[in-house]
Amino acid sequence: MMKHAWDNYKRYAWGLNELKPISKQGHSSNLFGNIQGATIVDALDTLYIMEMKEEFKEAKDWVEKNLDFNVNAEISVFEVNIRFVGGLLSAYYLSGEEIFRKKAVELGEKLLPAFNTPTGIPGIGRNWPWASGGSSILAEFGTLHLEFVHLSHLSGNPVFAEKVMNIRKVLNRLDKPEGLYPNYLNPSSGQWGQHHVSIGGLGDSFYEYLLKAWLMSDKTDEEGKKMYYDAVQAIETHLIRKSSGGLTYIAEWKGGLLEHKMGHLTCFAGGMFALGADGAPSDKTGHHIELGAEIARTCHESYDRTSMKLGPEAFRFDGGVEAIATRQNEKYYILRPEVIETYMYMWRLTHDPKYRQWAWEAVEALEKHCRVDGGYSGIRDVYNNHESHDDVQQSFFLSETLKYLYLLFSDDDILPFEHWVFNTEAHPLPILHKEDGSKEEKQK
Repeated sequence: MMKHAWDNYKRYAWGLNELKPISKQGHSSNLFGNIQGATIVDALDTLYIMEMKEEFKEAKDWVEKNLDFNVNAEISVFEVNIRFVGGLLSAYYLSGEEIFRKKAVELGEKLLPAFNTPTGIPGIGRNWPWASGGSSILAEFGTLHLEFVHLSHLSGNPVFAEKVMNIRKVLNRLDKPEGLYPNYLNPSSGQWGQHHVSIGGLGDSFYEYLLKAWLMSDKTDEEGKKMYYDAVQAIETHLIRKSSGGLTYIAEWKGGLLEHKMGHLTCFAGGMFALGADGAPSDKTGHHIELGAEIARTCHESYDRTSMKLGPEAFRFDGGVEAIATRQNEKYYILRPEVIETYMYMWRLTHDPKYRQWAWEAVEALEKHCRVDGGYSGIRDVYNNHESHDDVQQSFFLSETLKYLYLLFSDDDILPFEHWVFNTEAHPLPILHKEDGSKEEKQK
């Protein structure tokens, strides 16, 4: 699958951000401003892990000669960070090739001006239409921590880590409604926007990065740990519900009112809860694993209840339906990884064979409905037997969906959890062990 996705990208869209597999041409998303090559940088570590050495070498040569960061203001700091900075960091840590370290630090420096706001919370280069009145989005400014700590580690420049530590300071000073973190924060005033809370889009990876910051610090980052477990407690109290059919789901919170809807993006949380079981009080360990398993089951149902056996963008638990998309604009599937990501964590942490079985169902569905002559395409309506393709092969399909599948069917000693933490784009970053000492010590 990786070879098919990569070869077609190379044939029809080389050097551009993404591939349009039906029209067989490049697709350049405006998320990255003028930066090109998202698929190449996102796929580097997957190519490396899968031992596609020839392809990795072509990708590395492209990075060396062509990866160029004339960043204009029109970028998503979040997307550039998780895909480009994360991709370069992992490629460096896996291969030891200096060019990746150099490019990662150079790009990190280009992102620093985004933090020049009254609060130090990065502003949005392009104001997304849904960001309320110039607010910054929780998942965007809350998903920089892992990469920026590594940038400081690799460059010897503390400024990167200081910027992301400051974000926590601002959040810790604020009152949280019911202990929950709203999705919008004004980077000038430092106050919350409207009180909407989601563990799906707009909120998701903020929570993931609290847990992973603690894991990546070799469990020394007590602040990250406390913020994570406190947040999970509030999520359990206010957002986690059980449907009448017995499916556990995570609702969205709109100023105190629940919307009984769960996004595909929210499905990552099953893996997160299970991964966090380890740090929970000992009487709660099993509970966190169980919660992960229940979310995995619900998300599997969202796949199983469609004609194509691929999950919709969002599904609801109201008006007599369960785990089904009821609105046309929620029925699409864009090759997203979150459900497979949760299967991968659940497999590694429990070795229950059903997770491999569920993942294989997804592989068969991807092959049947998304694989086209020119690569892999998303689908406009997963409830329709007739495929209507969206004609985009997302870069995260190569960096996340296929990597998580590969890891799920591999032995646990490929990127073992005791040494690696995955950023939200599935880029593995090494745990910074206490005894690691400084970079200079290592070089001796």
